[in-house]
Amino acid sequence: MRVRTDDEVYRVDAVWLGPPKATFPWRARYVAWGVGIVVFLVVLTIERQMGVGFGFFSTAWALVATIILTRFITQRISHERPLTAVMSMWVRELTAPRERTASTGGAASAARIRVTPQRPRPKLSKKQRARQQAQPRRTPDSRKKEVRGVRTPARP
Repeated sequence: MRVRTDDEVYRVDAVWLGPPKATFPWRARYVAWGVGIVVFLVVLTIERQMGVGFGFFSTAWALVATIILTRFITQRISHERPLTAVMSMWVRELTAPRERTASTGGAASAARIRVTPQRPRPKLSKKQRARQQAQPRRTPDSRKKEVRGVRTPARP
């Protein structure tokens, strides 16, 4: 026994072929006419915002862009996926939380480490600082030490 599905009922598109005795040479669903009108108005608005004047050729190109966009949109909608579902899915996709791709950490690098030629000295107390300032500072040239077994270079 075969059970018939109701798919054939939904396969019939609600199509407007045009006025009686003067049908259009193309088939367009009712939803395509609605989408097309909205897309045409949006395309004309975008053209005006871009500074394109209202003329024959600008309107003709707007009509061509409308046909292309309307066909693109209506290919994605059907009786199983109506326009409202596609639009809400599109809005949810755009506003969904995303994983952050910018790194907040990472591998350790020496690129940001400051290097100084002198090693850090421990903090001195006030007494030690006063004692150190009272002693005369020696320069590296004034400090000479004889080392046994090492020859000093000859003086010119």
